[in-house]
Amino acid sequence: MQLEKAFSIVKMPYVTEKTFRLIEQENKMVFLVSRDATKATVKEAIETVYGVKVDKVNLMTTKSGKEAFVKLSDETPAAELASKLGVL
Repeated sequence: MQLEKAFSIVKMPYVTEKTFRLIEQENKMVFLVSRDATKATVKEAIETVYGVKVDKVNLMTTKSGKEAFVKLSDETPAAELASKLGVL
């Protein structure tokens, strides 16, 4: 996937108290994504933009937009990616 396309799919990390718990306990991160994104495109975009391996993606549509719950593989800790992004 091209980097421009990946950045148009993944908007930004979504940070709340709940997402901090997900980072620490479940090795997951939450991102706001475009409304037309699918699980496959989100997985490919996250792997392209951040250079991590994604195990699973769950999507949820809310009033604020579409959220992607991304489970990272054990070889790439979510806390490490969060610190790179300045979230932790």
